[in-house]
Amino acid sequence: MTAYVVFVRETVTDAPSLDRYRARTPAARDAHPLEPLAFYGPHEVLEGEPVDGIAILSFPSMQAARNWYASPEYQAALPHRLRGSTGRMYLVEGTDASSETTM
Repeated sequence: MTAYVVFVRETVTDAPSLDRYRARTPAARDAHPLEPLAFYGPHEVLEGEPVDGIAILSFPSMQAARNWYASPEYQAALPHRLRGSTGRMYLVEGTDASSETTM
């Protein structure tokens, strides 16, 4: 089942470190089956505190997302993101259209 990695960037704390992160992520992206669905574009907060940016990546499965996160390519980039910004990252399994959902 499709899975999604959701990045919520709260603040940029060190722009040069974040630039180094961005320079290293193409290697991780190219080596794994992911599709960017939203990538730090305009956003609107409907509930909660404002954030600096949001990105959503789609993967074919939870395991594919875990493999990307644990990959040497992404792990080499990760320390730069952690130095360059504050935020959260979530891994969420998708649902099929026939699943009963409530909101």
